[in-house]
Amino acid sequence: MTHWLIAPVVLPAMLAPFIILAARFHIGIQRVFSIAGVVILVAISGALAWATSDGTIMLYQLGDWSAPFGIVLVGDRLSTMMILLTSVLALFVLIYAVSSGWDNRGWHFHALFQFQLMGILGAFLTGDLFNLFVFFEVLLIASYGLMIHAGGTRRLRAGVQYVLFNLIGSTLFLFALGAIYAETGTLNMADLANRVTLISADETVGIRVAAVLLLLVFAIKAAVVPLHFWLPSSYAEAPAPVAALFAIMTKVGAYAIIRVYTLIFPPDLDVTAGLHDTWLLPAALISLAIGMVGVLAAKRFDRLVAFSIIGSMGMVMVSIALFTPEGIAAALYYIVHSTLAGAALFLIVDLVRSSRANLELTPQAPVASPALTASLFFVAAIAMAGLPPLSGFLGKLLVLDAAFDSGQMVWIWAIVLGSSLVSIVGFARAGSILFWKAQSVQPPGDAVKVVPPATLSFVAIGGLIMLLAMHTVFAGQVHRYTTAIAAQLFSPAPYITTVVDTPGKLSEPTEDQ
Repeated sequence: MTHWLIAPVVLPAMLAPFIILAARFHIGIQRVFSIAGVVILVAISGALAWATSDGTIMLYQLGDWSAPFGIVLVGDRLSTMMILLTSVLALFVLIYAVSSGWDNRGWHFHALFQFQLMGILGAFLTGDLFNLFVFFEVLLIASYGLMIHAGGTRRLRAGVQYVLFNLIGSTLFLFALGAIYAETGTLNMADLANRVTLISADETVGIRVAAVLLLLVFAIKAAVVPLHFWLPSSYAEAPAPVAALFAIMTKVGAYAIIRVYTLIFPPDLDVTAGLHDTWLLPAALISLAIGMVGVLAAKRFDRLVAFSIIGSMGMVMVSIALFTPEGIAAALYYIVHSTLAGAALFLIVDLVRSSRANLELTPQAPVASPALTASLFFVAAIAMAGLPPLSGFLGKLLVLDAAFDSGQMVWIWAIVLGSSLVSIVGFARAGSILFWKAQSVQPPGDAVKVVPPATLSFVAIGGLIMLLAMHTVFAGQVHRYTTAIAAQLFSPAPYITTVVDTPGKLSEPTEDQ
């Protein structure tokens, strides 16, 4: 048992109270420790991803208590890829927050940021459904504090809406956990995978209700229609670095669906037969369509980007809903792409906000550093819209290829291609208004001189764009890796054996035995 597996959870959990207690009034010290902590997280996550890249499954038993009696953390290809993606994203977001001064516009930004990372990384690593709920609550509390950072009536209203929707999800989650425990007597995922298969055909009502409730909970987290209403206002009103970090938040819901519905409730399980394609796929297709129509109809730049997140999650969920190895591999490739592209766009929104009276999509005076800002937007918009040659185009090709042999191939291809055209028009419209038509608008005589953004702000966004470029250049290698992840997910026996059969307390024989 390696202790490095718990480090991504423990490190931010220790940094957050340290920052509050020892550096509360010293923003410089907060920045140093916060950035250093995230850099260490990147290194640890990279090492864990490398260690599991050959198919190794890592297990950490807290207190050396064996499953299902104790709390376990499990690291496989999927979970370590997600923690690496989160850590790298957090580093660039934090650099932007420091360079733009967002971290100094309210209290406890860095402590909340670390707690947020603790919740997200814990959700990816936990091997227990109840602790998945606990980590969901940790990231919910921290995300609410980050969302209302720097105050404002509109931000507070959006934050309350966000909390209410997620509290509904938390309530449903508890109901689902109660039903699952009543039916099986365990909440450990690997142990559940064994016990669910033992339920007789005439006693499946309770576990089927629990599976549906879990799917609803994860759909709320993933902002799948019709459970997406909380996202546009919440993401649009949140501070830019917070919204950029939230680009990974919806992926937590997608991750949970992949994990639970390939391990506990796989597609070939009679208990939940028909659940995936009769509900999830239509909702995903509608999410994709509504998200991209929202991009076209948006009247504000920040809401345009928020709707593009809904559309990108629709694309991810379409691929997941196929529940084939090809579909999951395509979804994972697109998750990495959409996370980086969405985060870059939210940071670009802040560059525009800092030198305009508002974010309305109306011609106004040019923004500061217009050529560089427009170039960054151009690349990020191409990526999010799915135009060649960037990874968004390749990701959509993978999704279309995965859907080729499905019974809903016509619907999937029609909506994916149609929504892509709509998103191209929407992003082109926004870019022309923000950067091209702005050149013909003269600033008013009493306008305040615009201060160009800090160089590090452009470095942070440029870093995300560079990662998108690398995701494109190494698309073959990345897709082979996501294919290996999918293969591991659809052959869960090693995962189950590692978690359930690894000895610990309560599993070691006594002298009497």
